[in-house]
Amino acid sequence: MKRILLATVAALLAAVTTPALAEKADRDQPVNIEADRLTVDDRNKVHIFEGSVVLTQGTLTIRGDKLVVTQDAAGFQNGVATAAGKGLATFRQRRDGSAEYVEGEAERIEYDSRTEKARLFNRAKVSSGGDQVSGHYIEYDAITENYLATNAPGSRQGAPAGRVRAVIQPKSDGQPSGGQ
Repeated sequence: MKRILLATVAALLAAVTTPALAEKADRDQPVNIEADRLTVDDRNKVHIFEGSVVLTQGTLTIRGDKLVVTQDAAGFQNGVATAAGKGLATFRQRRDGSAEYVEGEAERIEYDSRTEKARLFNRAKVSSGGDQVSGHYIEYDAITENYLATNAPGSRQGAPAGRVRAVIQPKSDGQPSGGQ
């Protein structure tokens, strides 16, 4: 049971942060999860981790107040990491073959393993090596490596109402800028 649970969570959450070519070796690392509480509903294939949840797998770290993992009949997993109060759910993972990290935060981070899309909701922000995208909603398609960012009408994510914000650092001679 524990191995199935860890494999489910690993497959789901390793993919949450695949934006910008996430570290491929992480997929082969064990998943470690710490939480104050775990509830498992085997019949409905739902696993709920609550209370200062920290998931690590290789260079990947996901933090939130709650993590809910579900599995459909075909074996695809969906995960939702959320934060309580004014906090944010976060992820951080090293990019493959680089010292740079991809980091993201939002009130809610969702991942669908069937479509390989990550969705960040409310106060969403993704950064990689100095480049940043922020808005009310950010969607990342791991298959096409495309982003979609939108802002809620009247919101102020550091940009005028209804607008998203992006900061793109110049790159020179194939050398990555920034890095952490």
